[in-house]
Amino acid sequence: MSTIAGTTTGTREMMMGNEAIARGALEAGVQFVTGYPGTPSSEIVETVARSARETGVYVEWSINEKVAAEVAAAASFAGLRTLTAMKTAGFNVALDFLAHLGYSGLGKHGGSMVVVVCDDPEGHSSGDEADSRWFAQTEGAPLLEPDSPQEAKEMTTWAFELSEQFNCYVMVRSYTRLSLASGPVTLGRIPEIGKKAQFDTSQETISPYMPKPSHVRQHQRLASIRPLFERSRFNWYQGPEKPELLIICSGIGTRYSLEAVGALGLEKSVGILKLGTLWPFPTKLVAEHLARTRRVLMVEEVDPFLESHAKILAFDSPAVSKDLKIYGKDSGHIPAEGELNPSIVMKGLAELFGLDYTIREADYERKISTAVDKLLINRGVAWCPGCPHRASFWAVKQAIRKDGRDGFPTGDIGCYTLDVYPSGSQQIKALHAMGSGVGLASGFGKLAQFGLEQPVVAICGDSTFFHASIPGLINAVRNRANMVLVLLDNSATAMTGFQPHPGTETDILGEAAPVISTEAICRSIGCHVEVSDPFDIKGTTAKLLRLMKEDGTKVMIMRRICELVRMKEERTFPFKVWIDAEKCRGEKCSFCTRFFKCPALPWDRETGKAVIDEATCVGCGVCVEICPPGAIFREVTA
Repeated sequence: MSTIAGTTTGTREMMMGNEAIARGALEAGVQFVTGYPGTPSSEIVETVARSARETGVYVEWSINEKVAAEVAAAASFAGLRTLTAMKTAGFNVALDFLAHLGYSGLGKHGGSMVVVVCDDPEGHSSGDEADSRWFAQTEGAPLLEPDSPQEAKEMTTWAFELSEQFNCYVMVRSYTRLSLASGPVTLGRIPEIGKKAQFDTSQETISPYMPKPSHVRQHQRLASIRPLFERSRFNWYQGPEKPELLIICSGIGTRYSLEAVGALGLEKSVGILKLGTLWPFPTKLVAEHLARTRRVLMVEEVDPFLESHAKILAFDSPAVSKDLKIYGKDSGHIPAEGELNPSIVMKGLAELFGLDYTIREADYERKISTAVDKLLINRGVAWCPGCPHRASFWAVKQAIRKDGRDGFPTGDIGCYTLDVYPSGSQQIKALHAMGSGVGLASGFGKLAQFGLEQPVVAICGDSTFFHASIPGLINAVRNRANMVLVLLDNSATAMTGFQPHPGTETDILGEAAPVISTEAICRSIGCHVEVSDPFDIKGTTAKLLRLMKEDGTKVMIMRRICELVRMKEERTFPFKVWIDAEKCRGEKCSFCTRFFKCPALPWDRETGKAVIDEATCVGCGVCVEICPPGAIFREVTA
């Protein structure tokens, strides 16, 4: 879809859940949108950005999620409708501010703020599968959870109205199977945006500086919202008046529950209560349905959030039978981790009804694995051909080996995370959150007095440097930690879709933007900084080796544009690369395929030699540098 705002009102379009959220925001009259890229949330901000010039909406990729929330809140303080979007890991970053904002409210201005948090059950592109619903409870934020793209659009629009009415930010929880899946969406009208920003300086300071009274107001706000949630159209029931078993579900669990009940033919025995308004918990509605049955199955991802509140309610409510049994994650009928699917729900129902049902044959996994192995070559998750990170990690490995003190890298989140997979060099020995590699290295770098003699090399990307690494680097300098930061600058937020960041020349709209120099930042705080092209493996290795032997906090910037970005812009091959089969040592060496592991360097089983796969080779020529017998050659193509 070229522009999300250019589609005719009343039509039905296939939209990703993220696109539907963006459309819902536009239909609500959103004027200010912020975020930080992170799968599965990135497309929300990008979709709004595609219509920014047409609609007049301001859109930015902020430096991190905390700043994104603060920037959006400022616009809401000035009376605008604002939205900020992030994945769950980013919500952790934003929480320091949002926890206070939950107490203070948005001020007396008439603005609104919606926070969209996209969870990642199964951890497809995340380091965890944390459940953000608990934050709504702990921070006192109203929480909505859609089960389809259509509902995602409608809920987002309603969230703005709730926010304005109750002077607080409202959370909309999405998740991978909604954000990145598509479904039909009926489009509404996008209103003209005419409201001007104006901050009322006569009002009291917007701050939770009196925590207890602020906390009281927060609870009063939630109590006022609860009646709306009790009768919301986003909660519904389907099934018999007094079901033999009641399913309580939300989000994707709703779709799977409907499918499971239908597949097992249990429509006359099982009722389904779908909840879309999760916090404040709609206690009267749930209690009313609990009173109609003796057995309940809770269907939800990831944590037992609904289950916990249903059990508390069942214990407290006099209308609910004391013989009521609630099944779910605690009972083992629904898994306590990972994504759901219809088969999982069917299996749980079948156990409760004594039906003979198995998800699949016991040896199904073995059969399918055998069949796939015959058809496909499993290459695993790997860096792209020509990726500068492959050369960078090669240089890091050589420098650590030559140093001889058993040094090791610490890392964080980016394309370079692929190092820890089998197709990588598997050098990183500690891998956690954005910027954590620098913080950990700062700690390791202060352990000499306790006998640690191993050098530590922190690794981060250029986007991650701006997002979360600078404080850790300042800490290392301030406390005189011995460490080297290797900053992998590929001029993009490549892992999540090549979004711009403060070190690139354009903003989210493709317009020229000030470039923030990483070298200048590092040198300004007292770091010795070296810059190198990672494709110059010998030179890069030598520079890094020298830095590892120096005392203090040093920075090595390995700069080379992401190959996918370069190829898109230049559409050229720097070199023609080939292998001299006579010089190739074959299985006696296999250095390029076993250790360098470029996907464009496969193994020819017939000849027992490495070959260049011309369909995938991008002509970077780095393999020439690492071939021990010098069997790989390159020729400039230009």
